[in-house]
Amino acid sequence: MISLDDVHFDYDGDTVLSGIGLVADSGATLGLIGPNGSGKSTLLRLIYRALRPRTGVVAIDGAPVATLRGRDLAGRLAVVTQESSADTPITVAEMVLLGRSPWAGALQGYSHADRVTAAAAMRRVGVRELAERPFSSLSGGERQRVLIARALAQRADHILLDEPTNHLDVRYQHELLGLVHDLDVTTVVVLHDLNLAARYCDRLVLLDRGRIAAAGPVAEVLTPELLEPVYQVTVARSSAFGSIQLLFGPGRPGVEDSVSTDTGEVFAP
Repeated sequence: MISLDDVHFDYDGDTVLSGIGLVADSGATLGLIGPNGSGKSTLLRLIYRALRPRTGVVAIDGAPVATLRGRDLAGRLAVVTQESSADTPITVAEMVLLGRSPWAGALQGYSHADRVTAAAAMRRVGVRELAERPFSSLSGGERQRVLIARALAQRADHILLDEPTNHLDVRYQHELLGLVHDLDVTTVVVLHDLNLAARYCDRLVLLDRGRIAAAGPVAEVLTPELLEPVYQVTVARSSAFGSIQLLFGPGRPGVEDSVSTDTGEVFAP
């Protein structure tokens, strides 16, 4: 479980996050959504201690992250960010082995057990056959799977992902998030695509200008009444393939939309 209690964060004197309180339940997928600049990635960095809050407590399974030593934090929390360069001159197997770095000795290197753990992580996400390939030669979807394998090799039971579907085509977006959702770990993921959030998250936190505008089950957060004032677009909600489906239009929030029954196109009257 990951929890934040009354967290505030300032940057150069400006308030970025204010009064943030949330809980990511054990084994569930929590999605962080909101417009650009709403504080999603900053919140994620506070959880993995790249940033420190001005006030408030960030905790993992009840233990404040500020009190955890580096190895203890690595044993609980793995992070998949957008910062890994595609030009990294190492193989897939070497990239996944980096997940074992917190436990590898400075002199003896990786053990046989480390390599077994890495191989198991690669099999779990379907990239075992890519082990000897250069990481730089992979497609975007393959690279993201490898980075998730690295997180699994770390043996942490909490994973944070910052916009993992960025620059992926539709197929890989769904494959990747389906994989993440089925992992038996606590997951917090930053997403821009609200329809992907609807399908693959268990609960959502909607951020708006550094505050929580709504939090709860997907069906309670993804409503036109909550989304329109935050995103400043008109929203129509329906369902498709067993999940909530949102349509967005350029009209002013509050102006009733019309839907053509022939094409399904949404337009403002």
